[in-house]
Amino acid sequence: MSFALGSADLQRKGFAGRSGVGARPALIVIDFTRAFTDPQHRLGSDAQREIAATNDVIAQFRSKGLPVIFTAIEYGTAAQAAASNWRLKIEGIVSLYSGSPDTVQDDRLAREPTDPIINKQFASAFFRTDLEELLNSLAVDTVVLAGCSTSGCVRATAVDACQLGFKTIVCREAVADRDRTAHEQALVDIDLKYGDVLSGKEVADSLKTK
Repeated sequence: MSFALGSADLQRKGFAGRSGVGARPALIVIDFTRAFTDPQHRLGSDAQREIAATNDVIAQFRSKGLPVIFTAIEYGTAAQAAASNWRLKIEGIVSLYSGSPDTVQDDRLAREPTDPIINKQFASAFFRTDLEELLNSLAVDTVVLAGCSTSGCVRATAVDACQLGFKTIVCREAVADRDRTAHEQALVDIDLKYGDVLSGKEVADSLKTK
């Protein structure tokens, strides 16, 4: 059963409709880099369960020959990271620059060398990147999102995906956040307005006909 979200009144008013999965989905794994998956890092939290769930989804996509794409927040230099406007809100951004170990994908991820990595400098994976162009070149009409954080980069990517015309799915077990309240509220918000929040089983079932 789909994630039950929002008040009954909002659903009666037409919120929380179903986007569904189109003909060609792609999986986007958002920012499961070392800075965000190391609980000892000031940007990090314990994402062990969510990474395991993400690997399950990755396996489903690979079995169907569907695209798997990763993202990382990465500035060109340490100076550019330090000068970012975003650093005024999140001090830990200063360590996210090219060559820093903090921007490397978590070793536990089932990533293959040929899987693309989209480098970004703000929350949405679409903002000032070539992700939309890549998805269009692959004839993708649906994005399935995993990664972190649910209330930040996942939500921002879901909003932009919807605005750009992609059917949008968030795999509930495969997204992580430092703040559980923010995590749950973001899932509610996404499911009400921007995409479908599905369980890992529901995502797998949706891929059976692809």
